[in-house]
Amino acid sequence: MTPAISMRLSALGLLAVSAALAFAFADQLAYNHLPCPLCILQRAGLVAAGFGLALNLRFGPYPSHYAVVILGAITGGAVALRQILLHVVPGTGAYGTPFLGLHFYTWDFIISALIIAGSAVMLLFERQFVPREQPQRLVRFALTSFAIFALLALGNGISTVLECGGGLCPDNPSDYLLLR
Repeated sequence: MTPAISMRLSALGLLAVSAALAFAFADQLAYNHLPCPLCILQRAGLVAAGFGLALNLRFGPYPSHYAVVILGAITGGAVALRQILLHVVPGTGAYGTPFLGLHFYTWDFIISALIIAGSAVMLLFERQFVPREQPQRLVRFALTSFAIFALLALGNGISTVLECGGGLCPDNPSDYLLLR
């Protein structure tokens, strides 16, 4: 695998992470399903994983960038697993509405596991880590995926500040604290 192919795959992965963030954000805005504190932490894990992929796009592929991706996905996946375990007991209810039969926290766990597996597979191809004198220039596809991700991360961050203010987020949010 060449560094150029690795960069294209990183851009594609960043678009996939952006799609997951966009879907959750769209559900939040369209149906006023505000994210709970665990949901916000899961989104933060996705943003951290996306940041590792963005590092690959900006500076070229490095094992340390994949480590950031894996650590972000482990964090988000662990929080998602915690939320799954909170709601797995019959009669405890669930948070949010299901999509294709699964709740968003279950989807986040699946996506996080796929991100970890994909990053581990990418680490098997050492030719992508050849030393180079200068980082590669971002091509249009990489730049577009980077811009979409940055806007979604910023939008989710602003939404979190509006929802929680400067303090703790409510367990079951019903409105934006700073917009009252």
